[in-house]
Amino acid sequence: MTRYVGSCFFTVFVLLLWCVGDIADACKCSPPHPQQAFCDAEIVIRAKVVGKKVVSNAIKYDIQQIKMFKGPDRVIHTIFTSSSSASCGVTLELTKEYLFTGRMNTDGRMRIVMCDFIQYWEDLNGTQKKSLTQRYRSGCDCTIIRCSSLPCPVSAPDECLWTDWLLADGQSGPQAKYSACLKRSDGSCAWYRGMAPSKK
Repeated sequence: MTRYVGSCFFTVFVLLLWCVGDIADACKCSPPHPQQAFCDAEIVIRAKVVGKKVVSNAIKYDIQQIKMFKGPDRVIHTIFTSSSSASCGVTLELTKEYLFTGRMNTDGRMRIVMCDFIQYWEDLNGTQKKSLTQRYRSGCDCTIIRCSSLPCPVSAPDECLWTDWLLADGQSGPQAKYSACLKRSDGSCAWYRGMAPSKK
């Protein structure tokens, strides 16, 4: 009996260690501003998820591409992601339309991770959708600096402080939803919301 109980305790101990290790290896990343995500991505598309299949240690999502905002001159039919959330795998809903930002693997496949900007298309507002076609691209020479606690110094004129995080709004804040960081005529960068950047 003692031997059986000891075996049970050992099994529970091993399971606890496995769980702690899994938590320690969990995916960690800071949600990007939509513009920064656009600029950093190799591919940005609007697509509908139409199928799902587990392939080895990955998940292959079949998609119907609706619009390519950035990427290769061809239609993307599949997106791959890790099957584990600890490895930054993404879970998508079938029949839903998304905006995807991601990268191209060396084998030519599009890959997404949890740290990419992935949103339901219907959840994006009009400003964000319009910015995908021009404003975000034109602001890729600027750098968006996340500001989550004061003070947040700007170290270069081509930087914009993303202060939505001061109120814990993050990607739901006004700068993320309605603003773009663009270069002004003097070479510095500034936020603007639906109008040309100031010359001051």
